[in-house]
Amino acid sequence: MKFKTLVPDLKAGLVVFLVALPLCLGIALAQNVPLFSGIIAGIVGGIVVAAISGSRLSVSGPAAGLTSIVLSSLMTLGSFETFLLALCIAGLIQIALGILKAGIVGYYFPTAVIKGMLAAIGIILILKQIPHLFGYDKDTEGDETFVQTDGENSFTELAQMLQDISPGASITGMVCLALMFLWQSPGFKRNKITGQLPGALLVVIVGIVLNVTLTGVNPGWAIQTEHLVNLPDFSSVSDFFASFTHPNFAALNNPKVYEIAFIIAIVASLETLLSIEAVDKIDPDNQISPTNRELVAQGTGNLICGLIGGIPITSVIVRSSVNVSAGAKTQRSSIVHGLLFFVAIFLIPGLLEMIPLSALAAILIVTGANLAKPALFKNTFKQGLDQFLPFLLTIVVMLLTDLLKGVSAGIVISVFFILKQNYKSPFKLIKEDINGQTNVFMKLSQNVTFINKGKFIDVFKNVPQNAVVYIDGGRSVFIDKDVLEIISSFKKSAHLKNIKVHLEEIPEVDIYDSH
Repeated sequence: MKFKTLVPDLKAGLVVFLVALPLCLGIALAQNVPLFSGIIAGIVGGIVVAAISGSRLSVSGPAAGLTSIVLSSLMTLGSFETFLLALCIAGLIQIALGILKAGIVGYYFPTAVIKGMLAAIGIILILKQIPHLFGYDKDTEGDETFVQTDGENSFTELAQMLQDISPGASITGMVCLALMFLWQSPGFKRNKITGQLPGALLVVIVGIVLNVTLTGVNPGWAIQTEHLVNLPDFSSVSDFFASFTHPNFAALNNPKVYEIAFIIAIVASLETLLSIEAVDKIDPDNQISPTNRELVAQGTGNLICGLIGGIPITSVIVRSSVNVSAGAKTQRSSIVHGLLFFVAIFLIPGLLEMIPLSALAAILIVTGANLAKPALFKNTFKQGLDQFLPFLLTIVVMLLTDLLKGVSAGIVISVFFILKQNYKSPFKLIKEDINGQTNVFMKLSQNVTFINKGKFIDVFKNVPQNAVVYIDGGRSVFIDKDVLEIISSFKKSAHLKNIKVHLEEIPEVDIYDSH
């Protein structure tokens, strides 16, 4: 254990814990399950998943993207205990997917879409946290969808906020936000003292001090309980373990359990793979996480959550981004954040409940600003429309719906550009008139797929009579059989127009003839 990485990991783990605590509780509240379930998921995601995962900087925990699935599953299955059984099975499915190496899917998400997802998460964080910054906490922490649990959406919430601003929370939030930006300035980062103190930790301390000070200065500015971190009440460690909920194994004969388990496993796996890919993009050392191992880790985490009363977990980009920003170096930071859940709720619950949500909102807003920097938009635009449009569409659809719909839209338009590019360039074509005779030289590209069929048909259809055609496949690594059939068919029928066809390094295939 190297001391030079231990200290940064301890700092980052503490910062991530402070941010993750209200998010875990908020997601549990939104999913209509006991708040304790969110704490369990935070502990399991932090300790168990990080211990198995090969990702240095990813942080796992309750998944906001699964809220609608959890709510509908509870209605379908009728009880939380039966839902936990489905979660156990989902975990086993994820482990199986990892063993079967299904994690390779994560390597095929287009980079433009991943960048768009990161920018969208950043914008969503800013939009969702602005109301919390001013003490308007009607919507639950951790809500990332456009249509919110309080009946508003990401934009109408801002208008509603103006009608019910908390003075104390607002003052605290603005001071903390200014501190966060100040702490990120080059001068403070290079300073030997300020450079060692995490800005997020300072903001939490200042938030607590301001909470106490404002209460003394003007009782009307006191930050009310609903605007502070709120924890489940545990009188002892035994009380903590006694609060575990266990799955209803009697429901193993219910087919709905397996249907819901499959849905949870697939959605949780996709969100995890997307998050892992995104975290690798913002990793200062550009390390690549093993995706198959990550599926096994997440599956193990969900299996344990199902056994003891937690809610579904995935790798979460918000917490992971905070982890990167806080200077984490290894998986230890995630493990530390998980351990702090367990320790802090017994040792310092009173202190934690003095933390204003507006102070935490300042941390998340700055995290969002770092993810959605203008430079990211500018650089992606310079790369061309085939990169910028998937990037932009991912952002827009994510803002108006959710993560998976946004990513799906981005992938669809990325595939469109891929198909367009493949259609345009399956070969190089040169036409020359030599001694009054048309000569057509066709040199195939490295990869020629069935997508290119139309282009070949168009060219062959327009070859004039009495021409000579040379088709060279010497550079090709792969030629699809559909294309080979078209080439063979053209050669077979070329005599009808007195066309001579010469093939080089292109295998001929049998053409089925019904006559």
